[in-house]
Amino acid sequence: MDIETLERMLAAGKDSALLRFGLGKSWLDAGDPVRAATHLGRCVVLDPDYSAAWKLLGKAWLAGGQPQAAREAWQRGLSVAGSKGDQQACKEMQVFLRRLDRDSPALLAKAG
Repeated sequence: MDIETLERMLAAGKDSALLRFGLGKSWLDAGDPVRAATHLGRCVVLDPDYSAAWKLLGKAWLAGGQPQAAREAWQRGLSVAGSKGDQQACKEMQVFLRRLDRDSPALLAKAG
């Protein structure tokens, strides 16, 4: 589904974690990490156990120049994924966190 259709669904009052995830992914793919993070943040409020949303929220924050917010999202996502047995999401977020640790000095200089 395209972004316009998803936004119309939201405007019509059909808010849900799945809709917000779709909007977040779509905006991130379209190169707007701030809008993506807004929708993904709402997604995890609606469903705090949505490990894929935490993973994507971290990506949106990082793409938007917010490495600390990305770290926090991935750490929360690791906790959620671990409690659900979502091993793939755990592995991916562990990789993202290791990369963030490795690249932190450059990212923090860029963000600041």
